[in-house]
Amino acid sequence: MEVEFKFLIPADRLAAVESDLRAGEFEPLELQARYFDTTDGALAAAGLALRLRKEGGHWIQTAKARGEGPLDRFEHNVDLPAPPEAGASPDIGLHVDTHVGRELARAVGDASLVETFATDVQRLIRIEHEGDTQVELALDIGRISTPATDGGAARTTPVCELEIELLHGSVADLVTVAKRWVEQHGLTFSTVSKAQRGRRLMNERDGAALPAAVKAAAPAFAARKPDGAAIQRAVVAACLAQILPNASEIAAGSEDADTIHQLRVGIRRLRTALRELDGLAEGRFDPAWTGPLRHAFSALGTQRDGELLASKIQPLLESVGGPSIPTVAPPVADTGTEADADIDAGDSTTLAETVRMTPFQIVLVELIGFATAPDDRLDAGTVRKPARALAYLAKRLDTLHRQVVKGGKRFESLAAGEQHRVRKRLKRLRYIVEFVGPLFDAKGATRYLKALTPAQDRLGDLNDLQVAAVAYRRLAVREPRAWFGVGWLQASRPDGARESRRALAKIADARRFWRDR
Repeated sequence: MEVEFKFLIPADRLAAVESDLRAGEFEPLELQARYFDTTDGALAAAGLALRLRKEGGHWIQTAKARGEGPLDRFEHNVDLPAPPEAGASPDIGLHVDTHVGRELARAVGDASLVETFATDVQRLIRIEHEGDTQVELALDIGRISTPATDGGAARTTPVCELEIELLHGSVADLVTVAKRWVEQHGLTFSTVSKAQRGRRLMNERDGAALPAAVKAAAPAFAARKPDGAAIQRAVVAACLAQILPNASEIAAGSEDADTIHQLRVGIRRLRTALRELDGLAEGRFDPAWTGPLRHAFSALGTQRDGELLASKIQPLLESVGGPSIPTVAPPVADTGTEADADIDAGDSTTLAETVRMTPFQIVLVELIGFATAPDDRLDAGTVRKPARALAYLAKRLDTLHRQVVKGGKRFESLAAGEQHRVRKRLKRLRYIVEFVGPLFDAKGATRYLKALTPAQDRLGDLNDLQVAAVAYRRLAVREPRAWFGVGWLQASRPDGARESRRALAKIADARRFWRDR
């Protein structure tokens, strides 16, 4: 199992990174690799990579597969006794009787392998020690290239990244080393491997679509009855599985609306986990994670609100006779009240810059370490045993359920901020059920989530009206035509509040599956 961080290096920091790496004992290495797949991309679809690589004077065949955690990769290397012949494909039989070999055989089947792209990299390697832990630093500078085809020219893209791999020792020490390099050089964590970048280069050449945004997935619990710490790690890992790939895309410059939305959802789910699941193993969540996560979440919300106003609210207002306003209203954070906004509407920081900010990257590194392996330095006495962990979760679910039902009964009389608080509690209730529902009753959890959906939808629509009303009121200071929007949106709120109350009332009848243990 390979455990490593991979970071992108800002162009203006490359010289400093290389200088620091050369400050110790280092080894230069020339790497030339050819990657292979079936003609229909079966390996890529299965999350596998297969390559032949020349390392200095010898050749190695490598197969890789996804691991269970955010840092884990299954990897199997075979030294080749002689250079492969020109045009030769890898022999997947060399990986027989290994986990990655079985995955490889299943994906390839009877298909033929073809060369898809190549890499040419100059690597600098240095070994660093942190306590009893040994870590390999590998600076890669070079390029990835695809061959020309009848339908398109050859393409290349640069490589400039630092890999920090655990050779032996603890993940906690690996995290310490990674944080040091991030803090010193403003590095950005990336989930996109060279193999993935090569496949994207091929897709761009062939006019294929870019990868879709990564959506939320359920936690994978290693044990049927996990203790509190194991539940925390599994839930954080599930949140990171959504956050990391979407954050990697945005940090690289993607402005795809769905990628932005899914990153925001992932951060919201993570913030819910940190808030609601701390009692499962107290003291293991760092309060310092909160600030950078909140800042990134608010910046993403500002972007989302701007798109809401431009693509939904302004066209809606024009359809009911409102004026055309070419300048979209200033976005505000999705908090329900103007005073709660965490991001200045005039802030010119791009989302890519926000995601690349060092405090946010440090939090990601620490969370990745948290989800990858338990920290033996922490007090085991704070960890709830499986039965007590379930009892704690049942109590939290009961509390949120009661709060949502109570808020729903008087929803129409609540101020906008209080209505928004009901919505946030409903979201937290939903996320906790998604996280841990299967530990109680998977089918019961599914039925309960279905009962929450109508209220989620109604409260979401109402929140959109409130966010838009605040934004149009701001705009009206310099654009009087925006007052039409203020009036119409405010007049629509009572109907939205009434529909929300009716939807919330139905939650009271939903079977509380966590009580059936």
